[in-house]
Amino acid sequence: MKAKFKAHRDYVIGEISPKLYGSFIEHLGRAVYGGIYKPGHPSADDMGFRRDVLELVRKLNIPIVRYPGGNFVSGYNWMDGIGDKFKRPRREELAWSSIETNQVGIDEFQEWASRAGSEVMLAVNLGTGTVEDAKNLVEYCNFEKGTQYSDLRRANGFEKPFGIKTWCLGNEMDGDWQIGHKTASEYGRIACEAAKIMKLVDPSIELVACGSSHSGMETFGEWEAEVLKHCWAYVDYISLHSYYGNRDGDTASFLGCSLNMDAFIKSVAAVCDYIKAVKRSDKTMYLSFDEWNVWFHSNEQDSKIEKWQVAPPLLEDLYTFEDALVVGCLLITLLKNSDRVKIACLAQLVNVIAPIMTENGGKAWAQTIYWPFLYTSLYGRGTALRCIVECDSYETKAYGTVPYVEAIATRNESELTIFAVNRSLENDIEMELDLSDFGEMSLVGHIKLNCADLKAVNTAVQPDKVMPSKGKTENMTATLEKHSWNVIRFRIK
Repeated sequence: MKAKFKAHRDYVIGEISPKLYGSFIEHLGRAVYGGIYKPGHPSADDMGFRRDVLELVRKLNIPIVRYPGGNFVSGYNWMDGIGDKFKRPRREELAWSSIETNQVGIDEFQEWASRAGSEVMLAVNLGTGTVEDAKNLVEYCNFEKGTQYSDLRRANGFEKPFGIKTWCLGNEMDGDWQIGHKTASEYGRIACEAAKIMKLVDPSIELVACGSSHSGMETFGEWEAEVLKHCWAYVDYISLHSYYGNRDGDTASFLGCSLNMDAFIKSVAAVCDYIKAVKRSDKTMYLSFDEWNVWFHSNEQDSKIEKWQVAPPLLEDLYTFEDALVVGCLLITLLKNSDRVKIACLAQLVNVIAPIMTENGGKAWAQTIYWPFLYTSLYGRGTALRCIVECDSYETKAYGTVPYVEAIATRNESELTIFAVNRSLENDIEMELDLSDFGEMSLVGHIKLNCADLKAVNTAVQPDKVMPSKGKTENMTATLEKHSWNVIRFRIK
């Protein structure tokens, strides 16, 4: 099969925000306890954080991590997780039917994020929580000294403010599964008032309002419009969440699910622009796609987990090679929409639907989806370019007509990088590259991720079953092997 790819220096989508490569840690399953934190583990540091996990996280170059939820945050009292660990309460955690020990809270997590080279994207509780609770948390984290909560932070051993600049106004408040679920009007009002008071405490912070939990919600679209009517003046982003799976074994359709993500993004952007017009505003509302991933493998297993355990093994999807192809396509879709999507969080980071897995007393390893995220995070920086891709397509049950090639180019001052997925399950594709507008160039390298077995997984016993290897690009023609993810880098002379 043949394809053509053309990029031009002036066909610009937008600047790629570094926060497009964010992730997520929730107090859910073994994400915190047994994931990032395990005192007594051979690799544990002075605070009980696993050094082996930190090493894998640092390699991903993640600029921001959303915390502490997720559904968890809607029933969470942030004061349970500060101060003397011996005095912290154990709680029934109602969102995930677990026992929360509160041995990790914002005091510890902000330090973990610092050691991981990331910032914190902190969510406030607008389920059972109040506007005042949100205000107090900002004061605790960001106010220097001389007030009740800033001085409480200092008494807890943190003289300098944490300086957290990105905040989520609750989580998935449109969902009836959410503790403190609200109508769009109810949520819009409390989000507005919380945003106002939080920015009075620290005017420099940025705020994310809750959009629809997914595009299939009955209130999708109407929810975003009503919420933004209330809090437009005070928020900077609205959120999107979406998970994908291959429950019926239709791999061809599964590989096309990024078309759904693309349509979701464009729909939410259109609603934002509608409210912009209604408000006669010159402000652009940006998007925070702060939960996205593949999630379906663990659903049946989770239904059998005994309730009210500490850190039970929940949402522990073992990702296949085909899942990695999908993650590669979803990353390309985020880049294609980088003019509006300025924050995105792969959900989640460790053990819970995650690129990194651990054994409680043993090793940590990279799942298949780690690799496309790693290389896109490393090389997908700078400016995203609007490319022309000519290729054949195929028909799917779920998403209609899907092109065989999903591709995007990014550039910075010295390099042009192409990310491409060949969705064909049967044929290699020779993709002709037209990059003549960039002048003289030299190939830096071609990395591919491919495996003969679409269902192959990486495990503690065999952590390198699916690994990147060297691809083939010669004379401005890239070989995209059947069912492969590729990154091709050129140096611009």
